[in-house]
Amino acid sequence: MIFLLPGIKGEKEYDASCADMCSIHFQPKTSYKMCDNAKGLKAFYDAIKFGPNHLMVFGGVCATVTSIIAESLKGWNLVQLSFAATTPELADKKKYPYFFRTVPSDNAVNPAILKLLKHYHWKRVGTLTQDVQRFSEVRNNLTGVLDGKDIEISDTESFSDDPCTSVKKLKGNDVRIILGQFNEEMAVKVFCCAYDEEMYGSKYQWIIPGWYENLWWEAWINSSQCLSKNLLAAMEGYIGVDFEPLSSKTNKTISGRTPQQYEKEYNARRGDGQSSKFHGYAYDGIWVIARTLQRAMNYLNATNKHQKIEDFNYSNQKLGNIFLNAMNETRFFGVTGDVVFKNGERMGTIKFTQFQEQKEVKVGEYNAVDDTLVIINNSIRFQGVEPPKDKTIIQEELRKISLPLYSILSALTILGMIMASAFLFFNIKNRNQKLIKMSSPYMNNLIILGGMLSYASIFLFGLDGSFVSEKTFETLCTVRTWILTVGYTTAFGAMFAKTWRVHAIFKNVKMKKKIIKDQKLLGIVGGMLLIDLCILICWQVVDPLRRTVEKYNMEPDPAGRDISIRPILEHCENTHMTIWLGIVYAYKGLLMLFGCFLAWETRNVSIPALNDSKYIGMSVYNVGIMCIIGAAVSFLTRDQPNVQFCIVALVIIFCSTITLCLVFVPKLITLRTNPDAATQNRRFQFTQNQKKEDSKTSTSVTSVNQASTSRLEGLQSENHRLRMKITELDKDLEEVTMQLQDTPEKTTYIKQNHYQDLNDILSIRNFTDGKDGEKAILKNHLDQNPPAQWGSSDPSRTSKDAIEDINSPEHIQRRLSLQLPILHHAYLPSIGGVDASCASPCVSPSASPRHRHVPPSFRVMVSGL
Repeated sequence: MIFLLPGIKGEKEYDASCADMCSIHFQPKTSYKMCDNAKGLKAFYDAIKFGPNHLMVFGGVCATVTSIIAESLKGWNLVQLSFAATTPELADKKKYPYFFRTVPSDNAVNPAILKLLKHYHWKRVGTLTQDVQRFSEVRNNLTGVLDGKDIEISDTESFSDDPCTSVKKLKGNDVRIILGQFNEEMAVKVFCCAYDEEMYGSKYQWIIPGWYENLWWEAWINSSQCLSKNLLAAMEGYIGVDFEPLSSKTNKTISGRTPQQYEKEYNARRGDGQSSKFHGYAYDGIWVIARTLQRAMNYLNATNKHQKIEDFNYSNQKLGNIFLNAMNETRFFGVTGDVVFKNGERMGTIKFTQFQEQKEVKVGEYNAVDDTLVIINNSIRFQGVEPPKDKTIIQEELRKISLPLYSILSALTILGMIMASAFLFFNIKNRNQKLIKMSSPYMNNLIILGGMLSYASIFLFGLDGSFVSEKTFETLCTVRTWILTVGYTTAFGAMFAKTWRVHAIFKNVKMKKKIIKDQKLLGIVGGMLLIDLCILICWQVVDPLRRTVEKYNMEPDPAGRDISIRPILEHCENTHMTIWLGIVYAYKGLLMLFGCFLAWETRNVSIPALNDSKYIGMSVYNVGIMCIIGAAVSFLTRDQPNVQFCIVALVIIFCSTITLCLVFVPKLITLRTNPDAATQNRRFQFTQNQKKEDSKTSTSVTSVNQASTSRLEGLQSENHRLRMKITELDKDLEEVTMQLQDTPEKTTYIKQNHYQDLNDILSIRNFTDGKDGEKAILKNHLDQNPPAQWGSSDPSRTSKDAIEDINSPEHIQRRLSLQLPILHHAYLPSIGGVDASCASPCVSPSASPRHRHVPPSFRVMVSGL
């Protein structure tokens, strides 16, 4: 016969009452069973001692009693089958080799949890366990199940009474999937703490035991300090895991009934009595015993026809092993699903329920026999658009330059390069025009080249990790720095070289002549570029630019996904970035200050074709202000690549465009409206100090630049002709003086032949002695102011008396007798003739050599622009 341990008639935690063997004491705020071990053991021993021989033991609910009996069964060769003992401790086959159970143990949920974690790709979890042996054993078994399955238990927390501290630690460790093991009372406290810590909603998933009663929270809500709505908000979406009381399949069981038919018949027979969730396992347990005994009888009949199961006694180890093996091999489909044992443990079905809108809904089940998980019609509802992540997913997102922004600025850059190309065409085409030739077309070409290089750097500044690879980006760091540096120096170096030539010509008044060719200016620009190249080469060799990535604080996903965005930015940096930038900025700053100085010094030179001082000053001002503002804003917007690129690009475009327009637009306008404007204004403006210095020396008008060479040659020829004229007039003057001293009667000769020459001498003398501001071109002076011819008569004077005519012989003789000795005495020393100390202006041919006439050494150079 079968020895039956007291069954289960009611249910509180397990809805059990243990009759003689086990007493359940329900105390306020607890649902633990308090088993009387003494009574249970006494009932078992009395049955063994006084009763008939029992083939098996069926039953056992209380863990403490069941474990003691199961441990002692080996001594009597008895097999025990339980339908309600779920404690994990009984799974130890070394300690309980004759123990079986039709109900899955509490540990049976762990393979199901593993399957659920894999289904949603959760690889990082945390555990929160009540400090009770039953829950601790489940947690320990879970650790073993997850070990080696590519799932990490990132944090393990336990508590006795207050779970809030443990909940905070889980949040601090960024645990998003929490596996809980606690009873209903602690569950209320846990979810209250979760609400306070905001560990609920779309970012978190709680997985807890599923054997709680319906509306279990209502009995314990008053013991917590949180409101009911807050508790329900935190509980929403939790998943409960427990064994399945009855199979959901519609197959017929070993009894010929389907699980649904069995349930209907069971409910009809129990009447108004309280239902137990173990009734199906008890029903299948009876069928397990029946099948085991049948298999044992068949085995005995096949092997030993003389032995029967009725011959079993507690010392018959052979029959005991036969029963043990027969139960291990038992397999059939029962009302609770497939009944299969593996090392004495039931390989049953685990169900998943989810708390949805204040009720638990079955959402899936796990079949331990087939190791399969079935989610019922995607019935699991997550509070986000997708299942929660097992940790805060940090998605590094490269902040890149917007393609539309890059396209717009590239279009502006292309327009600027087209404009620069148009200026280059204009400069080359009109290079022989006086206006363009005098403004050094080669230097203008360099200015355009520098502007185009600056424009080209914009394309490189806009290329980041979204367009090129990391290695290419690192190369671009160096290339764009070189291009921008060389472009700046080429453009402004050429402008400053032109201004230096104007300064050297017009400000160095002590030099009679200074011709500065374009080759020298090209050498100056080349020297500036050589300094740039030295700095850049040293920079590249000693401390090259590298691609660095800067990470910023995490930001929520704009699309509402359960991820955090960590912005990253690419930069071109090196170890001593500040030092190298300081060297470059210092050199460029000195270059700009030098340009400002030259522009200021030549501001009064009034030949527009030569002097760009005003425009250079405007360019330097604009470039300086824009660079300072651009550098400051660019530094402050390091974390905003679109803003930074926009600022840098606009600064380069603005500076390059303004510089090119200031240099070339005035020339273009002047050439179209007034092509001869370059030669119209020829007078120079000097300061008062320069005028005082100029008064000590002969007036010297220097040549301007190589572009005016042809005109300079013409002026030099004119100067040579005039000097020859002065020599001839001087000889004539000396002859006239000598004749006057010898014979006064030769006035007629003077009147007829030399009066015109005397007027020329006076005109030339007046021209050479005039002030700077009153000088004029000699040829124009002679052409526009012809002297009156000797003996010519003015028609307006025909009616006057001959004595009153200033050209009458009497007036001329009187005037010459007074003026010629003075003129001869004052003029000849200045041209290298008679010494000024001569007492008499009239020297005879026989005078001493000192007083003889010496051919004049002409020192007056008349030139014009």
